[in-house]
Amino acid sequence: MQIDDTDQQLLALLRENARAPVAELSRRLGLARTTVQARIERMEKAGVIAGYTLREGAGLRPPLQATVLISIEPRNGPAVLARLKSLPGVEVVHTTSGRFDLLVQVRAGTTAELDDTLDRIGEARGVRSSESLIHLSTRLDRSSRSG
Repeated sequence: MQIDDTDQQLLALLRENARAPVAELSRRLGLARTTVQARIERMEKAGVIAGYTLREGAGLRPPLQATVLISIEPRNGPAVLARLKSLPGVEVVHTTSGRFDLLVQVRAGTTAELDDTLDRIGEARGVRSSESLIHLSTRLDRSSRSG
């Protein structure tokens, strides 16, 4: 599917506020409401827009977050992934190239929960080594792009 400049502008507006009324989007883009609605539907059907998500605001105490870089022993990927899936604090697992095999994003409500999750990851069978990076502050967040 071809994405033109207008689609890019529409996506940018939806990143700012996915709940913006179509009438407001059409006003900001200078297009008819039906045109904007059709573009949104076309991008949803094509998978360009995969869904809409909630971004927690400042009024909610943000959970603790960490990125865990994991090296696994050969042929232990499925077992390690199964272990990671069983941990409720694990939100995202990416495979990577380079020194580490997996990049894991973890959230916890308390330092004790975070510590427990990190310990459980590190002691999982098949994990050769891990390195944890605790998130301190957010300087830029474009995560709403990935939904």
